[in-house]
Amino acid sequence: MSTAISFKNINRIAIPAIIAGIAEPLISLTDIAVIGNVEDHPIEALAAAGIVGSFLSAIIWIVAQTKTAISAIVSQHLGANRLHAVKTLIPQAIAFNLVFSFVIYGVTAFFAHSIFSAYNADGLILQYSEDYYQIRALGYPLTLVTFAIFGVFRGLQNTLWAMKCSLTGAVVNVALDYLLVYGIDGYLEPMHLKGAAYASLAAQLVMLIMALWFFFKKTPFHLKLSFTINPRMKGLLLMAANLFVRTAALNFAIYLANAYATGYGKNYIAAQSILMNIWLFFSFFIDGYANAGNAIGGKLLGSKDYKSLWELSKKISKYAVLIAFILMGICFLLYDQIGLLFNKEASVLVLFSSVFWIVLVMQPVNAIAFMFDGIFKGLGEAKYLRNLLLVATFLVFTPVLLIADHFGLKLHAIWIAFFCWMLLRSSALVIKFRRKYLNKEV
Repeated sequence: MSTAISFKNINRIAIPAIIAGIAEPLISLTDIAVIGNVEDHPIEALAAAGIVGSFLSAIIWIVAQTKTAISAIVSQHLGANRLHAVKTLIPQAIAFNLVFSFVIYGVTAFFAHSIFSAYNADGLILQYSEDYYQIRALGYPLTLVTFAIFGVFRGLQNTLWAMKCSLTGAVVNVALDYLLVYGIDGYLEPMHLKGAAYASLAAQLVMLIMALWFFFKKTPFHLKLSFTINPRMKGLLLMAANLFVRTAALNFAIYLANAYATGYGKNYIAAQSILMNIWLFFSFFIDGYANAGNAIGGKLLGSKDYKSLWELSKKISKYAVLIAFILMGICFLLYDQIGLLFNKEASVLVLFSSVFWIVLVMQPVNAIAFMFDGIFKGLGEAKYLRNLLLVATFLVFTPVLLIADHFGLKLHAIWIAFFCWMLLRSSALVIKFRRKYLNKEV
């Protein structure tokens, strides 16, 4: 298994995963950049896109945890040379995602007004949020089925197929964003915020079609449903349920941050929308190595190669921290120019610039947390990840935000709370992994 943790093998999984991972936040960043520069009500449109994007991410992250569970189970069975045992599990898991996506759509679309009112949105921002969400929400079935298939790919130690799907989707989204948002004189009326929503929907459809093609052509699995429930389905759903709770806690922190920012005023939520989307972009970028840790870690656990597992943790952490420092350096060099990509309003840019440095400084800490998150998911340690996020969110993030807000720090309060949140997550994961696997024998 020594070849599994070689620089070449790690990057064979990590680099396509990085490219695939940043495609989704790149779609959101493109939406933010295009919407933030429309002529009619750019601040309100930007705020609405940020609020809806935050809520969509929250829902998708929560319900798409079967992707991680599928990846962990497939990689462990691959390491144990027992892929045949999960052949009926895969179509059942994908079917579960599809049915669940329809339920999520039905519930959230009906209560859209109440949901975005809870984010402190009102007036034009609330109207824009509802209109934008009603279209974007149609993509739930497309996204959740695609993510489940991506989980199969990662479990098979292949992230290249997901990369190709995601890149194509990103290209489609960028092209349609400009076409539909701004329109074409004499041919197509500008659709503004709704145009961005339709562009995202088209991108999701293209990604699903491509993912299905790779699934049928390149993997040993099929989509024929068996009426006999695979015995591993219970374990998969239990792991997914723990990750649901974990991700719900994670997204509660993001919700609270956006609700507070909206309460401070439309300029604040506009700046927060930019900051959060950049933070997510960095997170998905660094998360490529976490995906490698997830896939390879599960395979090493399946073969009980604990020595290589420890070496894997050191190598991918080193690579991820290096990536974090590179991102930091580039952004500090282009500090003022980055904000101008997304908005030209001076009041928004002042708020953005005053806080952006915190987002950058926390990136190495984020890298360590994401690395061990990925490894722990591959090892099936969903219960520990659940408990850690609950503690970090409700005993660290929330109190820090409330205290800092009390002293009038506003956007600074939000990002100081996020920094403390990530510090606890990273340190707790390192300590737990070291205690459990450093001296474990095969």
